[in-house]
Amino acid sequence: MDTARDRATLDFYSASAPVYVASGIGRVSRHLASFLDLLPPEARVLELGCGGGRDAEAMIAAGFEVDPTDGTPEIARKAEERLGRNVRVMRFDELDAVEVYDAVWASASLLHVPREALPQILALVFKALKPGGLHFASYKGGGTEGRDRYGRYFNYLSREDVTDAYRCSGPWEIVSVTEHLGGGYDGQQGPWVAITVRKPE
Repeated sequence: MDTARDRATLDFYSASAPVYVASGIGRVSRHLASFLDLLPPEARVLELGCGGGRDAEAMIAAGFEVDPTDGTPEIARKAEERLGRNVRVMRFDELDAVEVYDAVWASASLLHVPREALPQILALVFKALKPGGLHFASYKGGGTEGRDRYGRYFNYLSREDVTDAYRCSGPWEIVSVTEHLGGGYDGQQGPWVAITVRKPE
């Protein structure tokens, strides 16, 4: 299965774009401020899976140069309305930048990548970063991949799964790995894993 083209996941976001985007209004990622503190002023940041644009909006307001992207055209258009700027429609496997970004932000987005494909996607993220660049991602935990009640695919990684995927994808320096309880669009609380890594200088 290639979730970059998984019809059930894509169809959910296409059909639910207005409601999904509205559900996130005003709720910036809990990890964003601490991640931005690690970056140089005016850093160039690629966002993978920007959703409605809430994190991109906060990064832009903080003075960063942000390249927001999303894999669903309907979601990208809603983000454009919020941000007043172009939002690229791009699947994770279409990332082809080479040492362009100071940071890659992927809050609650790479959790849709199939487990077997995740190291390859992370290798593309590694390639897109400048030496010394930082990457953040958060994943729903659980340890067994599957679908939620909306039919969306999730890789549901454990802490060990997350660190193994990064070790398999490149010579990352792990800055931090944290676990917490959090919610999602379905309103259910559950485990999450968040990781920050650095591309060596």
